[in-house]
Amino acid sequence: MMVLKAPAKTDRAPAAQDRAALRAVFATIDADSCPQTYNFHMHTNHSDGQLHPDLLAQQAIDIGLKGFAITDHHQVSGFYAAQDYLIGWQRRAENVARPVPQLWTGMEITSLLHEVEVHILGYAFNPHHSALADYLTGDSPKGAIAEADRVISAIHQAGGIAVLAHPGRYRKSKEELIPAAVAIGIDGVETYYAYNNPKPWTPSPAQTAEVQQLSQTYHLLNTCGTDTHGLNLTYRV
Repeated sequence: MMVLKAPAKTDRAPAAQDRAALRAVFATIDADSCPQTYNFHMHTNHSDGQLHPDLLAQQAIDIGLKGFAITDHHQVSGFYAAQDYLIGWQRRAENVARPVPQLWTGMEITSLLHEVEVHILGYAFNPHHSALADYLTGDSPKGAIAEADRVISAIHQAGGIAVLAHPGRYRKSKEELIPAAVAIGIDGVETYYAYNNPKPWTPSPAQTAEVQQLSQTYHLLNTCGTDTHGLNLTYRV
């Protein structure tokens, strides 16, 4: 299991764990938010992506993102590397009138929902919380801890937000899986997602409309992300 750096002692949660601020951002997300303003689904070479976290963070700056999250599979080492880079960049560029994007903690967890493998995205959680220990090993969880209700509960115990990733990509329909996820406490859905990997990136119209309707019905948060695995944050691959 990876060793996390000890958190600094403070009376308030770090900005990367500011759940209220992130919920407020999610409330503003629409079809035009990603990939130029926000991006909440990206992978580094600390899991199955190609970008080094430093390069990912620099791209986020160059694009002009206001906020983002790295969602490597079952680990947060890429988040820490990107966070260190952003801190260093801000110090080097302190006289440059250019904002630093807000980075939140993030992770993607392989889970089982109605006997179907799904992916649950966790955001703004405390990675040092004991509830997440089984999900930060770098490997997909097995057995009972892989059940979606356990995953969602762990994210919540750690102070985070749980989101069902790309609900149109699974072996069961979003019309079945989203209500099932709602019943066990999901907070949101990845509403804006490009299912056919178009260039330029744009949310898939039909799936977006369907997920939007379900999100509205169940009063869920909406997120967006390119699900980047390649070398460019504006594409999936």
